[in-house]
Amino acid sequence: MSNTIFRRRTALLTATFAAAASLALTACGTSQDSAAKNTPTVAADNGVSSTATPKTAAGDTKAEASGTDTAVTSKSGGNSTTAKASSGSRSTSSIVTCTGANTKVTAQTVSRPLNHLLLTVKNTGSKTCYLYGYPALNFQDAQSVPPVDEDTQPQAVTTLSPGQSGYAGALLSAADGSGSGGYTAKTLSVIFQNRALDFVGSGVKVALPSKGVYIDSSLTTTYWLTNPSDALN
Repeated sequence: MSNTIFRRRTALLTATFAAAASLALTACGTSQDSAAKNTPTVAADNGVSSTATPKTAAGDTKAEASGTDTAVTSKSGGNSTTAKASSGSRSTSSIVTCTGANTKVTAQTVSRPLNHLLLTVKNTGSKTCYLYGYPALNFQDAQSVPPVDEDTQPQAVTTLSPGQSGYAGALLSAADGSGSGGYTAKTLSVIFQNRALDFVGSGVKVALPSKGVYIDSSLTTTYWLTNPSDALN
């Protein structure tokens, strides 16, 4: 009889352990299903859904710079939004160098001061232009470009909007007759400088008075200036 009671107790314990194990497995499966449902699903760009960790906003933003504007593209939920942000700086690509092609150059003698020639350059183009440095004056039979009066150098490059004019003055000869090698020149070409302050091109022909102008070794020129009185003083 003792053996019978022992076998019954063993069977009861075995059944109890089996029931407990079954309950534990059921709870574990429920927890895994819940975790799977709560895992975020991110739609890939190819249209196939995949489970992944969401990217940060910084990881989804791409900036492309073009000129002074910045195009920013951000992706959110598969949609793209593009916005332009200006750097606020004005591009100088619309400003060109003043040359004989976009200006008109004239020359006139003046009564005061003595022996001076006033050069006027008018911007005839459609864009603002920079009038760099000073003019190279190529008079008839001249052997070299006359020097510039360094005291006339402006603080900034002379800039001409369409229709505006710039000026340079030339001392043709010494008023007291102290110059040497004087002669009368009847032709003049004006050569412009570029941004590197190199003289470029063959020059623009500028009409002189029919009787010409007298020049000697005192010949000098000023820088390009915005005021005609500054060019003559």
